[in-house]
Amino acid sequence: MRGADEQPRAAPDAETIAAIATPPGRGGIGVVRISGARVPMLAQAVLGSLPPPRCATLCVARDARGTAIDQGIALYFAAPHSYTGEAVLEFQGHGGPVVLQMVLSAFLDGGARLAGPGEFTQRAFLRGRIDLAQAESVADLIDAASREAARSAMRSLAGEFSEAIHALVAALTELRALTEAMLDFPEEEVDALHRVDAEARLKRVRAALAEVLAKSRQGSLLRTGINVVLAGRPNVGKSSLLNRLAGEERAIVTAVPGTTRDALREAIQIQGVPINVIDTAGLRESNDEIERLGIEHARRELGRADVVLVVFDASVGLLAEDRTVLAQLPGEGRHIGVFNKIDLAPGAGNAVVPVVEAEVRVSAKTGAGMEDLRRALLEAVGWQAHGEGVYLARERHLRALARAQLHLQSAAEQQGRWEFFAEELRLAQAALSEICGQFSADDLLGEIFARFCIGK
Repeated sequence: MRGADEQPRAAPDAETIAAIATPPGRGGIGVVRISGARVPMLAQAVLGSLPPPRCATLCVARDARGTAIDQGIALYFAAPHSYTGEAVLEFQGHGGPVVLQMVLSAFLDGGARLAGPGEFTQRAFLRGRIDLAQAESVADLIDAASREAARSAMRSLAGEFSEAIHALVAALTELRALTEAMLDFPEEEVDALHRVDAEARLKRVRAALAEVLAKSRQGSLLRTGINVVLAGRPNVGKSSLLNRLAGEERAIVTAVPGTTRDALREAIQIQGVPINVIDTAGLRESNDEIERLGIEHARRELGRADVVLVVFDASVGLLAEDRTVLAQLPGEGRHIGVFNKIDLAPGAGNAVVPVVEAEVRVSAKTGAGMEDLRRALLEAVGWQAHGEGVYLARERHLRALARAQLHLQSAAEQQGRWEFFAEELRLAQAALSEICGQFSADDLLGEIFARFCIGK
C-alpha cells in the first residue's frame, strides 16, 4: 500500500526486448534473454513451441526461413513470476559470438527490439519486483571487487538495506501522524501525549539513522575502494613499499634516484577492502624532461588521493627535501608518515612530522611493520575490522542519508514549534524515500540503469 507522499512508478514499456545476457567473446554457453508480452509468439516462431513454465526444454532455434541456427535449452517464466515481472524466455545455447548473434537476430526479426543497458532490471523496478536500492545492488554484485563487497551487495539485493530504510520511514510516518494530529486537533489530549513522547521517538529515529549511515559509509569503501598514493623524495623506498604491499615485484627498484617516471598502479586488498596503491615519481626539482612530467603527474595524483603515504628514510631522518615534499601535500585528505628502512636504523625514533595524522615505522625489505601500516591505512578511512552487516551504499545513498540526518537535527531544534517540526520530519522522510525509489526523477533512473551491462 502506497504512502500518502509516495508517487506511482511509471508504467513499463510495452515493447518486447531481447539481448545477449552473457559477456562478449567465446564460451561454452551463451544466453539470449527476451522479456515482454510477445514472448509466447516469439518462442513459437523461433523455437517451434512455448516451453512449459520453469521447465528446462531441449529445442532448436531457427531463423525466419526455418534454417536451424543452434540447439540448446529454453527456460520460460510466465508473468508475473519472473525477474522482470513480464513473460521471460531464456535460450541457453553455445557461447560463440556469431551463433549468439544469429539467435538474437531471429528474435529481433520476429518483432522484439534490442534491449538497452540495464533495461531488464529497470523493468523489474518499474513493475515493483525490486526497489531502486535493490536494482543498484544487482550492478554492484556484478562489479564487486572483493568477497566482502559481493557479500554486502548480496545482502542489499536480498533487501536488508531497503528494510532498514523502510523501518526508518515507518517510524517517521508514525511520528508525523501524531504531529499532524496535534496540529489538526490542538484541543484534544493527543497534544499533551505527543509533547511527552515526541522527544523520545525522535531520539530513537536519529539513533537508528546514525547506525544505518555508519554501516553505509563502511560499505561505500567496499564499493569504491581507496586510492592510496605513495609520495616522497627520490630513493626513500616508495617502489619497494609498493612491491611489499602487492606481494610481488611490480616496480623497478634501483639505487639510482628518479627511477620511477610515471604513476604505477597496483590493486590490492586489506581485510577485503579494495585499495589502489599508486607509486609516483619522487618529488624534487629536475632538469630531465621525462622525470619532470612524471613529477607533475605525481602532483595530480596527490590531489585525487584518499590517503597519502608520505615516505621517509628512517636511516637518515627528516631532511630539508622531505619538508619540501610535505609543503606540497594537498590540504584535504589524510596523510600517514611512513619511516622506511628501519632495518638500517633499528634504534632510530620517529621525527615530529607536521600535517600527518599517524606515523608508522616499516622495512619494505624485511616486511617489519607492514601490518601496522595496513592497519593505519584502514583506520585512516574509518574502516572497522569487522564489517559484517555493512550496506554497499552508493554516493547518492550517503547524500540522502546525510540530508535526512540534518533534517532530523533541525526537527530536534524545533520542538515546541510544531509546524516547523512537522516540516523537517517530512523533508527527512522524503530524503529517505529517494533511496528506494519512491521519489525518483526520470533522469536519475536513466543515469543509474545506463551504467548496467546490456542483458541485465
